[in-house]
Amino acid sequence: MNRNSAIKVGSKSNFIRINSGKWRGKKLPVKNVKGLRPTTNRIKETVFNWLAKDLYQAKCLDVFAGSGALGLEALSRQAGHVTLLELDKGAASQIQLNLNTLKINNAIVLNIDAFSYLSQSGQPFDVVFIDPPFRNNLLSNIIDRLDKNCWLSPSALIYIEAEKELGAPNVPLKWNMMKEKKAGQVSFRLYQRG
Repeated sequence: MNRNSAIKVGSKSNFIRINSGKWRGKKLPVKNVKGLRPTTNRIKETVFNWLAKDLYQAKCLDVFAGSGALGLEALSRQAGHVTLLELDKGAASQIQLNLNTLKINNAIVLNIDAFSYLSQSGQPFDVVFIDPPFRNNLLSNIIDRLDKNCWLSPSALIYIEAEKELGAPNVPLKWNMMKEKKAGQVSFRLYQRG
């Protein structure tokens, strides 16, 4: 889940903005949910520049969707399909409303606990976004389930956004860090399985 940047915290006009692609510049409402912090536009721009050549028709998973900012940006930039997992019912409903507004039919929002979902055997994804709520110690369990339960294609790209003070997360040996950056209180990294 995400909560800094293009969101006007505490107001009735919370929104995210799609940076590029089919819906470039489009502003979409965000449910006001405690702990929700959409990935900043600056970070999104960097991450999607990293992913530019790998998104076309990719099957993507947004593990802690929150506002849906990462999944919606991927769809705008021609991802083939996006699955968005969000535990908060209001946030999940708002993501679905935004998908309906944009007439998107190649995405699904699941109002479900990410741990429960990833505990079962999965179908592999090409790109996975992991941006858990900060200071809840959720990252290592998600990484473990993604890797062990077949949720990743052989050369999957995994984006991880976390609080800077955590340092680099423990990831499986077969995950290679491709890119790394810090902005404010956030560190973000791109890994490739393989």
